[in-house]
Amino acid sequence: MKRGLLAAALLVLSTSAFAQAQAVEPPSAASCQAEEAALERDIDLARSRGQMLRRRQLAESLSALRTRCQASGPSMSRAARIDKLERDIQLLKAELEQAEEQLRELKNERP
Repeated sequence: MKRGLLAAALLVLSTSAFAQAQAVEPPSAASCQAEEAALERDIDLARSRGQMLRRRQLAESLSALRTRCQASGPSMSRAARIDKLERDIQLLKAELEQAEEQLRELKNERP
């Protein structure tokens, strides 16, 4: 349990340091894509390990990154906004399915 709390604390510290570093200069489109891909991989990994708090923190970081990248770049087209919302919905559905599976497993365990 201590390791999980330590990892969460380190994640929060690194996220805030990252946010401060990004506030100085606007991110490029390539760096936005690379950082978004890395965060999405980390989210998938956290979800597969059942680390829902870490996944939530990473999702918040991803949301902040997307907001920052959108603010620095040209406004999104309607099609791009639709694509983004569809990706977000897929991510949330996958998270819901994972949580439902964990709940089923927990309910089926012998007390």
